[in-house]
Amino acid sequence: MDDRIIQFIDALRAAGVRVSVAESADALRAIEVIGIDNKDLFRLAMRATLVKESHDIAEFERLFPSFFGSGAPPMPNQPGSGMSPDEREQLAQLLEQMLANMSPEQLRQLFEAMLSGQNMSREQIQQLLQAHTSQGQMTNPYYQPWMARRAMRELQFDRLDELLQELLDKLRAAGVSEQALEQLAQEARENQQALGKQIGQEVGANMQRRAAEERRQQPPIDELLDRPFDRLRHDEIEDMRGVITRLASQLRSRAALRQKRGNKGHLDAKSTIRANLRFGGVPIDVRHKKKHLKPKLTVICDLSTSMRPIVAFMLMLVYALQDQVSRTRSYAFVADLYDISNEFNESRPDLAIEAVQNRIRPGHYNTDLGNSLATFARDQMGWVDRRTTVIVLGDGRNNYNDPNLGDFEAIRRRARKLVWFNPEHPRQWGTGDSDMPKYLPLCDAVHRVSNLRELVDAVDSLFVRR
Repeated sequence: MDDRIIQFIDALRAAGVRVSVAESADALRAIEVIGIDNKDLFRLAMRATLVKESHDIAEFERLFPSFFGSGAPPMPNQPGSGMSPDEREQLAQLLEQMLANMSPEQLRQLFEAMLSGQNMSREQIQQLLQAHTSQGQMTNPYYQPWMARRAMRELQFDRLDELLQELLDKLRAAGVSEQALEQLAQEARENQQALGKQIGQEVGANMQRRAAEERRQQPPIDELLDRPFDRLRHDEIEDMRGVITRLASQLRSRAALRQKRGNKGHLDAKSTIRANLRFGGVPIDVRHKKKHLKPKLTVICDLSTSMRPIVAFMLMLVYALQDQVSRTRSYAFVADLYDISNEFNESRPDLAIEAVQNRIRPGHYNTDLGNSLATFARDQMGWVDRRTTVIVLGDGRNNYNDPNLGDFEAIRRRARKLVWFNPEHPRQWGTGDSDMPKYLPLCDAVHRVSNLRELVDAVDSLFVRR
């Protein structure tokens, strides 16, 4: 049972439920105390020790039946119970004859279970699945119904209807009453439905176990933090989305501490000495440096295909830090500029990012930063002032279009700082259609953001006063 509990914990983690080592140990100790005889008490003990967040309860309840009892109803009937003794004898004889000549073997086992009303054990169903189905490598629970239907096709589950009809015809020819046949057919079909649910849930359990195994084989989060964005697999990108919340919390704490220190106002020694010269240098009038005001951020993001995962991470970080800025304006561009600020004002960052990426589709070789800068200078420059830090997130590749350095420099003159985040290595700047060397002298700072750790450090630098 300990192995089954550990597999269940792995499946919870694979589904995104955070379970610590200590909580796993608590679950094992709880089961030692209460035992496994009372299934409801067992389930409640497992949930109490393994689930911390209310939104994870649904995932727990979805996975629990696959590891601790099928969760599917047992076969409700023993077909033939309403027949006379003679009719039951005829049923037993005909069923024995059919089973003796039936092939393939998996079909014989299923038909026997359906007509006997005796549940197949999990081990029996697993043996059928392993021996007679190609279970594949899918782990996404979304595909579980499809995988279950495929498994039942490979087990020839639909032939059970034909075999049942064949049995009914033979019983009818032997003189069994129509009323008894109707009852037998109904009971057998109810058993067939229950058997199908059991098979489906075992297919789901196998998918969950594979997901847990894949999870164990994945590299640790620290390794993913340092892996270049362009080398992350899709499933690793999804995993990293969950890490963003924790990283943003750390950034928020650091930014808040800096803001708190800044609000106190440090002693301004030079100003204090000058102000107290008339008192013979006695510091009667103590002067402090000005308090730090929260910055304003304007983010301009390249939403071309290669940049989309980076943009998603960047915007999730920035909008998780909203309590540390006085205002954020966000823009995305491909061939032209789009104001996406309203999406983030009206929705959670993850939902807003999805909406933006659905609304702004990338094209083929149509990125035009120069045109987008012209649109910004014409329509959005009013949002930029001496407290605004403007961040451009992009690779600087412009498809040989005009880089529009004039409007870029105008933005620089108006803003407090103009910062560029670029995922490419500096040795790639200036190659092909890269205009990065032209923009570089006009920037206050340029940060390479080829992986999530570099991106987090770059965002953190926005809140450091120099």
